[in-house]
Amino acid sequence: MMQIPSSFQQDAELYAFVQKIGPCRLHEQSNRCPQTPEPYYSLLKAVTGQQLHNAAARRIFGRLCCLGPDQNETSLPPSPQTLLSLEEKTLRQCGLSQAKLLSLKAIAQGRIDGLIPSLEEAQSLSDEILIKRLSSLRGVGRWTVEMLLIFHLQRPDVLPTGDLGVQEGWRRLKILENRPTPRCLKEATTHFSPHRSTLAWYCWQAKALLPPVPQPSKKP
Repeated sequence: MMQIPSSFQQDAELYAFVQKIGPCRLHEQSNRCPQTPEPYYSLLKAVTGQQLHNAAARRIFGRLCCLGPDQNETSLPPSPQTLLSLEEKTLRQCGLSQAKLLSLKAIAQGRIDGLIPSLEEAQSLSDEILIKRLSSLRGVGRWTVEMLLIFHLQRPDVLPTGDLGVQEGWRRLKILENRPTPRCLKEATTHFSPHRSTLAWYCWQAKALLPPVPQPSKKP
């Protein structure tokens, strides 16, 4: 039997939607799209794929992996030391923009400096500490770190309030006239802790499955 958090049961619209579509499959989604083993590699992958369709992102990341130790698309990207030693021309040939190239080098330096933790160290750090540390890197924003927390580290209580899909899903669940701001969304969902990653998944599903909220008719 599906276990629904009590805070979800106390929210009429959310509870009805959960009962309609069934158990959260967030971890199934994570397992279908396995992450690279270390946060360093996952950040490289995330930045490489920014503002690109999935196919293009996979292609460019695969070329970057060809520069790694095994030199094939199933291997890992270059180590921080190797990446920093590569010529700009070599990296640009992977399909990287200048901005992304600089971001990847900043990530590599961040790993060398210890700003980016190992997977083992990351497991011992809080969500907010990881967000603060990693979002200080060039090209790595809060949303990118939140996706790492949800899908890579499988943290249970992360709600990316700046995510447009989460905002729109909540709007459709609650039939709101406008999408909530990040601040309003945070205030409206605090009581769902410690299950806000699950809430994010249901918001994404609501955005995909529920009809848009009708726009109010304008007065003549």
